[in-house]
Amino acid sequence: MDEKKSVFGIIGLGTMGRNLLMNMADHGYAVAGLDKDVKKTEQLTNEAGKIKVGSFTSAKAFTESLKKPRAIMMLVPAGKIVDDVITELIPLLNPGDLIIDGGNSHFIDTNRRVEELKEKGLHFFGMGISGGEEGARKGPSMMPGGDPEAYKVVQSLLESVSAKVKGEPCVTYIGPGASGHFVKMVHNGIEYGLMQLIAETYELLNKGLKLSDDKIKDTFVAWNKGRLQSFLIEITSDIFAFREKGADHLLLHDIKDEARAKGTGKWTSQAGMDLQAPLTVIDTAVSMRDLSKFKALRAKASSMYKEMNSALTKSPDEFVKSLEAALYFSTIISYAQGMHLLSQASTEYNYELKPEKIAQIWRGGCIIRSGFLEDIYEAYKRDKNLPHLLLDGNVQKIVSGLIPATRLVVAEAVQCGISLPAFSSALSYFDSFRNERMPSNLIQAQRDYFGAHTYERIGQEGVFHTQWITK
Repeated sequence: MDEKKSVFGIIGLGTMGRNLLMNMADHGYAVAGLDKDVKKTEQLTNEAGKIKVGSFTSAKAFTESLKKPRAIMMLVPAGKIVDDVITELIPLLNPGDLIIDGGNSHFIDTNRRVEELKEKGLHFFGMGISGGEEGARKGPSMMPGGDPEAYKVVQSLLESVSAKVKGEPCVTYIGPGASGHFVKMVHNGIEYGLMQLIAETYELLNKGLKLSDDKIKDTFVAWNKGRLQSFLIEITSDIFAFREKGADHLLLHDIKDEARAKGTGKWTSQAGMDLQAPLTVIDTAVSMRDLSKFKALRAKASSMYKEMNSALTKSPDEFVKSLEAALYFSTIISYAQGMHLLSQASTEYNYELKPEKIAQIWRGGCIIRSGFLEDIYEAYKRDKNLPHLLLDGNVQKIVSGLIPATRLVVAEAVQCGISLPAFSSALSYFDSFRNERMPSNLIQAQRDYFGAHTYERIGQEGVFHTQWITK
């Protein structure tokens, strides 16, 4: 009878869960889904059609339908609901069964759950999944972390349903503990940075160059055929082509300029602070989403402060070329900061991360997939212990050629009163990173002056304190 049972089950039949189950069924796997909402189970059954997919509203019937050792993935909102589902599952499972959290849970919560379930003889790992609705249905990028033996139970299935780049699956064992969720969190942080950079690019094209919507669309289409090729640039060009039926303008212009967030960007910034890994582009992106929510305050300020003439004086064609280079530069910085955070986390948390493998699985299926990820992959293949992406020789050559255009774009925007916080933070980070002697010695002197916090001296061992006030 066990041969007739499903080899994998998913709890949570929303868009992601339903599409991922259908993806697995398409690849010949016997699968089952559980959701308390009858409408969602019916939707799964209707979409499956002649393809046999188990559909349940009872947790007991669902777990009994699965082959042992059971492999169950939760795709439910992060937070208390994850713990509630686990609590309901525990009495229905046997030692050796596997629970996977495929949602965007905070890695700290995942650490706790790993230990709690280990005591009960159950395997647990957190797995980041990226790609949205289309990725889940056609092939996502997946980042599983936890017990390596438990991963082997589902490795073949996950490799089958993942996205493929050059025939290679966009899934790999990330590392122990909560490493899978940590890597997915950083992925989302980089995503925040890239989206903010593209939004600022739109601001320059629209407000600075006064380009039409069609011209902006054509610009993004052209860029997506070159070195900026990426999923986010591609969907941006689609957005600039979309009008609702009967409308004479883009839907984009009817959308409020108040950006929402689910927390993963904030968590990335917090982790960067904890691990002392500067994430200026990601931090700025999080801050700008927060600022966007203060619409009433922004409207009041706009009526109080005279707006400058925001039109750029440069030739549009020439400036667009510079803007393309500046966006590429800033994109590289966002990736570099994220990879540096992964390096710091790997050491601090003993994750033993393999950056070349992470870059490899991000090349397809995920939201931040781009042509440049191939360069990142090659950089870490050349040097698995590369301490920072900007120290790779090939990346150095790329970045060096982009700096003049980036300086021009940021300077022009400042002169015209157009806000480019992410571009500016990327450039400032780079200028500080390449500065062998930062002005931080003054900060240390100030700290010692007002708080006797001591300082270190060049060429001398030990710590020092000075009585700065002389009589």
